[in-house]
Amino acid sequence: MKLKLIIPAFLILLGWVAKAQEKPNIIFILTDDQQYGLLGCEGNSIVKTPNIDKLADDGVRFSNAHITSAICTPSRISILLGQFERKHGVNFNSGTSVAPEAWEKSYPVVMRENGYYTGYIGKNHSPIGEGGYQSGLMEKSFDYWYAGHGHLSFYPKKRHKIFTGARNDTQVEVINEGVNDFFSNEHRMEGALHFIDKRPKDKPFCLSICFNLPHGASTGTMKQLPSDSIIYRDLYRDLDIAMPENYVAKADIKTPKLPLDIHRAYDRQTGYNYVDNPKDNKERIIRQMQAMTGIDGLFGNLRKTLKEKGLDKNTIIFYTSDHGLFMGQQGLGGKALCYEETTHVPMIVYNPMDKKKVRGKVNDALVQSIDIASTMVSYGGIDQPKEFQGKDLSALLSGKQEKVRDYLFTENLWSTQFGNPRCESIQNMEWKYIRYYKNENVSATAKIAIAKDLGLNVNQMLYSVHDPDIALYRTFVEGPLNGEEPVYEELYNLKNDPQEVKNLVNKEQYIDILNELKEAWKVAIKEARGSGKPKVLRYTADSMMEKYGYVKNE
Repeated sequence: MKLKLIIPAFLILLGWVAKAQEKPNIIFILTDDQQYGLLGCEGNSIVKTPNIDKLADDGVRFSNAHITSAICTPSRISILLGQFERKHGVNFNSGTSVAPEAWEKSYPVVMRENGYYTGYIGKNHSPIGEGGYQSGLMEKSFDYWYAGHGHLSFYPKKRHKIFTGARNDTQVEVINEGVNDFFSNEHRMEGALHFIDKRPKDKPFCLSICFNLPHGASTGTMKQLPSDSIIYRDLYRDLDIAMPENYVAKADIKTPKLPLDIHRAYDRQTGYNYVDNPKDNKERIIRQMQAMTGIDGLFGNLRKTLKEKGLDKNTIIFYTSDHGLFMGQQGLGGKALCYEETTHVPMIVYNPMDKKKVRGKVNDALVQSIDIASTMVSYGGIDQPKEFQGKDLSALLSGKQEKVRDYLFTENLWSTQFGNPRCESIQNMEWKYIRYYKNENVSATAKIAIAKDLGLNVNQMLYSVHDPDIALYRTFVEGPLNGEEPVYEELYNLKNDPQEVKNLVNKEQYIDILNELKEAWKVAIKEARGSGKPKVLRYTADSMMEKYGYVKNE
């Protein structure tokens, strides 16, 4: 009788293992500040990205992919949680971190709780738990961790202790060492944290690889050292690099793209001043392309490793960027706006299990970064958490579906002393409507002058977020939902004017299109906000002083 009870239990266990082994492995790769058009497969005739181009040839490249918020932290959290910023409530100016309750529904935690071995390598710019980057919750949420919080710089060993044991000095190569260590299953990388000695062979894996490149904070620290790869010293320097279409040098700006009371470009962070003249902008473009070629090498190594280990037939790869970047187009620099240069990003999904006839395609459907989490869990055979706001792209990728949305919503709530306006956009396949709100933030120029006059720390003056800022940020979120009217609007025909040069909002012949998009905006912003209070914790200079006795800016 006992034998009869044991055998079924044993068979059930075998069935569970077999099921786990059948689940696909998943790799997510995220670059930083990578505007659309920095890849060969996107039409760039100069940059060398053969491995990424090959991934596009083998998978599906989305030509109309967008982020939700065009700045690092909210965009990355949106990807992790599958939510719009208006719902998760965390940005550089929000005074908050992601509460553990919300983090439990992130894609890494959900995948891990459903049988996946998880790893995270590279840059984390998402404050999670009490104390944000210092909580330790992010690290403990993965089986393998080899990452630094905040910016990495081009030479991350000098900035983050976890990377000091790496053989290489440059960011891409340090991250590549982590990738090799993850797949070696020996975990010999000094400094890496691992909570399981070896990846169980009966478990699929979910690995996130996140760069701080080609971001300006990292390309700005490139030094062309003799020890650097020739890629980062000489590549592209002998070529004639043209300025982007519609580039305008600062000295040639006659009429700013946006009114000064909306967008105070003179308060822009100085780190973007390279766009002001062609010489400096050319240097930064070269560095971006060098970084992309370096990253491309990691893609090649990754796919070679997967094939050598017999994992290539069962591993799905997602690739995108957290947002784009202005490179002087229309005289603009930086990000944190709702224009295509900042919201339009590369996105490639390679699923070797899809039929070949549906791969090697370019898909122009409106897709978004928050769709990645939804698609991941779908591929993993996991029910999508009700907290997710993205769309499952698996049917679109397999050719069973033509679109997942009619309208796409983006937002910018990072309205600060650096002149950025609050804005939101709604777009369909042809048209985009953008609305802007009052910009009453104190000027960075004034803050810097006062800090210098009083001998105060300029960075503390500019970047410290205090408790009252939490309330201000909440008014940014809720204001438009409570009837706050825009003070400036734009309407662009993306089909005829993809660079968004001609604002048609006041043209009477387009009133019906404008009204249609305004109605779509009303629906989209409510959906983006969702219901209930944001699941966040207080994370300000005040809270850090109370808890630790000091403030550490990331």
